[in-house]
Amino acid sequence: MSTRNLLVELFVEELPPKALNKLGEAFSGVLAESLKASGLLADSSAVTTFASPRRLAAHITDVAAKAADKQVAQKLMPATVGLDASGNATPALLKKLQALGENESAVARLRKENDGKADILFLDATQSGANLQKGLQKALDETLAKLPIPKVMTYQINDGWQSVNFVRPAHGLVALHGDEIIPVSTLGLTASNTTLGHRFEAKNPVVTLSSADTYAQQLADEGAVIASFADRRAEIVKQLQAAAAKENLKPIEDDALLDEVTALVERPNVLLGQFEEEFLAVPQECLILTMKANQKYFPLLDANGKLTNKFLIVSNINPADASKVIGGNERVVRPRLADAKFFFDQDRKKTLDSRLAGLAKVVYHNKLGSQGERNERVVMIASVIAQQIGGDGFVAKVAQAARLSKVDLLTDMVGEFPELQGIMGRYYAQHEGLADDVAYAIEDHYRPRFAGDDLPRSQVGVVVALADKLETLVGLFSIGEKPTGDKDPFALRRQALGILRMLMETDLPLAFDKLIAQTLSVFNGNPDVAEAIQAFCFDRLAVNLRDQGASALEVDAVLSLSPNQLAEVPRRLAAVQAFANLPEAPALAAANKRVSNILKKVEGEVTAEVNASLLQEPAEKALHQALANTKPKADQLFETGDYAASLQALAALKAPVDTFFEDVMVNAEDPALKANRLGLLATLHQAMNRVADLSKLAS
Repeated sequence: MSTRNLLVELFVEELPPKALNKLGEAFSGVLAESLKASGLLADSSAVTTFASPRRLAAHITDVAAKAADKQVAQKLMPATVGLDASGNATPALLKKLQALGENESAVARLRKENDGKADILFLDATQSGANLQKGLQKALDETLAKLPIPKVMTYQINDGWQSVNFVRPAHGLVALHGDEIIPVSTLGLTASNTTLGHRFEAKNPVVTLSSADTYAQQLADEGAVIASFADRRAEIVKQLQAAAAKENLKPIEDDALLDEVTALVERPNVLLGQFEEEFLAVPQECLILTMKANQKYFPLLDANGKLTNKFLIVSNINPADASKVIGGNERVVRPRLADAKFFFDQDRKKTLDSRLAGLAKVVYHNKLGSQGERNERVVMIASVIAQQIGGDGFVAKVAQAARLSKVDLLTDMVGEFPELQGIMGRYYAQHEGLADDVAYAIEDHYRPRFAGDDLPRSQVGVVVALADKLETLVGLFSIGEKPTGDKDPFALRRQALGILRMLMETDLPLAFDKLIAQTLSVFNGNPDVAEAIQAFCFDRLAVNLRDQGASALEVDAVLSLSPNQLAEVPRRLAAVQAFANLPEAPALAAANKRVSNILKKVEGEVTAEVNASLLQEPAEKALHQALANTKPKADQLFETGDYAASLQALAALKAPVDTFFEDVMVNAEDPALKANRLGLLATLHQAMNRVADLSKLAS
């Protein structure tokens, strides 16, 4: 079957920049997927995606003009329904054949096949493969229906009567199979072989494409457009690095900004701008944010990561004299920086303490009161935690940082740039001369903000961050606002994971269940809620540990004991993983599961005690002796925190445990003998399950 390469382009008005890359990938991906389903693509077909501010396009290799015919078996009806007693076709069968475009002669081609219940009539036929026009039209319709459009526009097409819905008004459609135009249509447009180049830089405003394979090159040469998103992004990175290197500086790294700028230009041209050094007195986070968010500039940093008064502009035009472009951008950014300086200067005229009362006027949640009430709860929780860790001086610092942690929400700077909450609180605290660990705790109490984010830099910050996240999690659970399915409007999963990370990675001597209970008491909440919160947190922890590479069985073995000191969880998990690799592990896990099942069936509590004088069978004596030799060593290693060695010591029990279950009847007729053997198993169970529930490793 002969094939040629296919090019499809939809030319539109400027697409939303933050969605462009996803739109481009979806356009080419769904188009190719649909063509493949129609049998029009070869196994070797390759897809190239193009996405620029005004176009979505796909180049697909080895596309057939017509799909191959294929044999299909059409299931008709039971033979008893389709044929009479003489084997002749019934009216029902003839009607079915007619509906399929066949006549009575097709009866001779029917075959019977038994489906296990009855004979079924089948008609074998050759199905003609779809031609490219039909297959591409179907693919185009499916593609436009499945595009991840953030917001749909309704607009009139050229006839002035009909309206269509799309992300932006579309003005051109190209569909080329080799050099042949495929006459498909969509959004009131019919395919041609012409497209438009750059608005200002194109040599030829209208680019007539010679073939599907010349698309990217013709657009670059004649249209001054780099059609590939990836190529355009790479060109911007190259120019940014070159321009920064000339100044012995480096551009700020921001993938989201880079993607957005790539979606705003068709042919990038990086230029250097600068602003007055006096603005550098403003915290650099403010200046960086305003340049990135409002102007899409790339601020330049020195070798120490400190902001300079120079920045890079990614222009969409390349004039012979760029001074006017640079000057225009410098004039535009200056008022933005002046606003930031004004906000910073004004905010520092009031102390953080003087703003505290204003939190009472900010609504937090209609069932949980104002930000002022929330702030009081955070201070209470933080103070209780601090008392378990340090002395009066430490408690005082924690209480001060917690009390001031939300005050910067009332400042002008945070009102303009909400992303700076916490950061500005730290700057204003330092301006007032507060201790550094208090100031940094105000900034850090939002950490970790996402998976992989840094933890707070000091113990004061960790305690305030714990209190803040516990207040949010427990408070919202206490009023029934817990996540359901994919919905988590208050980001409680993220809050829970932040709490868990801090408890695991900072090694604080804090019991998890006690923290939940103490926080719940601040809300006068139902103690039953504590169990739901713990289950929720351990579920998040299990997901996180599995994402890091641990198996579900290993995670379950550790978390099923509900360890209160979460700092032990990574060590226990590592010990279980090492134990699972021992040759004795499968047998010991299976035996442990058997012991657990036996003990569960016993009415009343089984005491882990053994009367040596009641031991009769050699196997139970051997197990008792093995436990006497192994358990003290394993327990000692457990107490010192060497969990891996503690579990590995249990490997010596494999042989005596196996022999015990082969030779000893636990449920003996003599009640005293039975109780003693159950006590022996309880001792074994106790020895084996201090680090983790090893029965969970049994498949």
